[in-house]
Amino acid sequence: MTQMKRTPLYDLHVELGAKMVPFAGYDMPVQYPMGVMKEHQQTREAAGLFDVSHMGQVILSGESWEHVARSFESLVPMDVLGLEDGRQRYGLFTNDAGGIEDDLMFARRGDDLFVVVNAACKDVDIARMKAALEPEILVTPLTDRALIAVQGPGAEVAVASMDAAAADMTFMDVRNLSLNGSDVWASRSGYTGEDGYEISVPADEAVALTRALLALDGVEAIGLGARDSLRLEAGLCLYGHDIDAGTNPVEAGLNWAIQKVRRAGGDRAGGFPGADAVLAAFENGVSRKRVGLQPEGRAPMREGVEIFDAAEGGQAVGTVTSGGFGPTTGGPIAMGYVATEQSKIGTALWGEVRGKRMPLTVAKLPFVAANFKR
Repeated sequence: MTQMKRTPLYDLHVELGAKMVPFAGYDMPVQYPMGVMKEHQQTREAAGLFDVSHMGQVILSGESWEHVARSFESLVPMDVLGLEDGRQRYGLFTNDAGGIEDDLMFARRGDDLFVVVNAACKDVDIARMKAALEPEILVTPLTDRALIAVQGPGAEVAVASMDAAAADMTFMDVRNLSLNGSDVWASRSGYTGEDGYEISVPADEAVALTRALLALDGVEAIGLGARDSLRLEAGLCLYGHDIDAGTNPVEAGLNWAIQKVRRAGGDRAGGFPGADAVLAAFENGVSRKRVGLQPEGRAPMREGVEIFDAAEGGQAVGTVTSGGFGPTTGGPIAMGYVATEQSKIGTALWGEVRGKRMPLTVAKLPFVAANFKR
């Protein structure tokens, strides 16, 4: 067996009674003694702390911001050049067919670009950036930093109790903060649909900062189980499930992430891998779309469930890509892809579970409205 990697917080997770599971090559906490349901509600109602140190953190640097930004735009269909200092965006690495190789976050820090990529893809992503950008752009993986997220309506009070400047940040702001004596890079963002912060901290200071945050009223440690149910309620894609190398961003409903300057007619249209396929999808439409799905009853419909239309006999029209129980919605929820003509909200469909077809309805995303501080 391959030895699982450990984040700088591994021993603390064990001390806190976490159930550890393999995830993207790491031993990660799936839940704590509180349990997934209570951890989910804790984050919705107060504040939850997540260890996301398994993610890849990378700095891109060059002779100027324009040089770095234009170079990175050769890999992503986003407006990087127009990003203001101290701001962050969601991005996608695309392939020559217009599929999604990974999704990521990128932030401008002066003339440098700070990129955070998914754990399962980080080695490939770093190799991709090095091959495409070096030697003109220096690609530096940050192996000496941890990453923690504080999420929920109580996140601002918690983080701002250590540095009042945190309260002045709005959604997608990036700022240097001093938390518990550590100089950190914080963004006001997250993967739960709630307000919150993602905090890059030197690895050797991560445990002390985490302990200090958990000592605050209303902050509890939260595992991967609740992270998944929170992001599903928020309608957020999980790479390798809701999006992958065969998914066009337009199919996935990620049109909003591709700014007009990179689309047809824009000042810097195209110029990224698969541009022809992505821009054609904007122009001509797509044959399938990612949608929210609401199963009837109490039984969840999980990834892989085949979806059929409501006509007699029922033709296969799609597949569930994420599904489970929504603790906030109080019932089963799912996301998946269906034929475009079946994607209108309210469309009645069937999902086949263990050979039996059960009713479900196309639902509006997100299932729980975002609570970001704009």
